[in-house]
Amino acid sequence: MKKKRKWPKYLLIAFLLLVIAGGVYIYSVYSDFTEAIDTMHSPVERESPSVERTEVVKFEDQDPFSVLLLGVDEREDDRGRSDTMVVMTVNPELNSSKMVSIPRDTYTEIVGRGKMDKINHAYAFGGIEMSMDTTENLLDIPIDYVVQVNMEGFEDIVDAVDGVEVNNSMAFDGFAAGDIQLNGEEALDFVRMRYEDPRGDFGRQDRQKQVIQGVMKKGASINSLWNYKDIFDALGQNVRTNMTFDEMVEVQRNYQDAVTNVEQMIVEDGTGETINGIWYYMMNDAELAEITSTLKEHLELEETQQ
Repeated sequence: MKKKRKWPKYLLIAFLLLVIAGGVYIYSVYSDFTEAIDTMHSPVERESPSVERTEVVKFEDQDPFSVLLLGVDEREDDRGRSDTMVVMTVNPELNSSKMVSIPRDTYTEIVGRGKMDKINHAYAFGGIEMSMDTTENLLDIPIDYVVQVNMEGFEDIVDAVDGVEVNNSMAFDGFAAGDIQLNGEEALDFVRMRYEDPRGDFGRQDRQKQVIQGVMKKGASINSLWNYKDIFDALGQNVRTNMTFDEMVEVQRNYQDAVTNVEQMIVEDGTGETINGIWYYMMNDAELAEITSTLKEHLELEETQQ
């Protein structure tokens, strides 16, 4: 009979220490994550949304939902402007998301202000609430959630994931064409440039999308686990959302495939017009109607919304 081989005591101790250390690390990650989420969470109080739902979204039932992404250029002693406005709808049954970038100079009614103006001024006039109301009124769909990112702090988020790689379609202002690596400061300059781009705001939207996708890709990498604290700190300091921790967990659990399958909708048929010396972007009515219809159908609201 062969005797069973026993592990040396120091190996058993080392193994137990690894298990304990792993548990402490996982707890530390979870604790820091929930703390960051608590910091990010900011409830939105609106008296009467521009477009109201007939039923409340229930993540546990996998209801389709919408979210407004705001990239805000905050300034000292000034509320700032929404530099980026992106609307996303998510439908888990269709296993897809649809995303449309709204040109910042779009001429539309600023709900609650009683005037027509550039849509990005809604944030300056009335913050997140007025931005949501104005976007709802433009697209004629309910905006269920909002995520606000401080663009000045966006470079901290990029640096926290050790930079991003993008494919630059045109050389400009020190940025070479082709695949390039960007740190936080470079990424911020990269997404903000528009005057040297013949496509103007549309070219900038493409660059913003590339950087955001780069951040998501690096953030999801296993290597980011070693840098998780910097990432959580950057998110906690620069991101605000009315989505709770429990709701984020439900989205991760029930909507993961839909969120990663994104179809881009492009606004491109509008025209520029100068009014009282100020340039505005006039959306094409037919294109806007098509976008509205597509988003309503994706949210399963075509028959319920007027």
